[in-house]
Amino acid sequence: MARASMLLVEDDAALAELLIYHFKREDFDVAHTPDGEEALLLAKEKAPDIVLLDWMVEGLSGIEVCRRLRRMTETQNVPIIMLTARGEEEDRIRGLETGADDYVTKPFSPRELVARVSAVLRRVRPALAGEALTYDDIEMDTVGHKVRRSGEVVPLGPTEFRLLKHFLEHPGWVFSRERLLDAVWGHDSDIESRTVDVHIRRLRKAINIGNRPDLIRTVRSAGYSLDSGT
Repeated sequence: MARASMLLVEDDAALAELLIYHFKREDFDVAHTPDGEEALLLAKEKAPDIVLLDWMVEGLSGIEVCRRLRRMTETQNVPIIMLTARGEEEDRIRGLETGADDYVTKPFSPRELVARVSAVLRRVRPALAGEALTYDDIEMDTVGHKVRRSGEVVPLGPTEFRLLKHFLEHPGWVFSRERLLDAVWGHDSDIESRTVDVHIRRLRKAINIGNRPDLIRTVRSAGYSLDSGT
């Protein structure tokens, strides 16, 4: 699996240390906080690939954190796995209805949790499971640095390649210009946000050759998304 980022929200220091050890051993990039409010700030600053969220944490409850993560544009599609000592059916249903994708009851095996997290990521972000990214009729070989659409090679410049790669890793997600600048050009870039529009136009021109359907959707007042509209 390619390196994935995780936000761990857990106020049991011993358990958090154990989970950080196991997930880092599996090459996860783990950010940890015991506080619900801080978790929301961290997620907004940089959306993780997955959130491990304890039901009972400092500050906001895990349920409220989950609810707010689902309302935030940056994290509305990020998978959330809740960790809790609550095993009753009503509590499990409440967690899932709030927006959690999975529910793990304590005590649990760290190895099993790693396997379940990996399974969720493979389902929601296949890009993390290999070196080939695909969406609709677009295929990208990240190792060979090649892109094809409907089997035909699409020549892309380095920036357009990185831009398309980011979209392919997050199909359906809407990214503002500022978030695309951070993801594709880097946090320290001095490039103006409108530069993103220029590269989006170049990317569209390259992948839409031959009057193929436009897969880059412009979301008014929000940004851009890789979306077939189906």
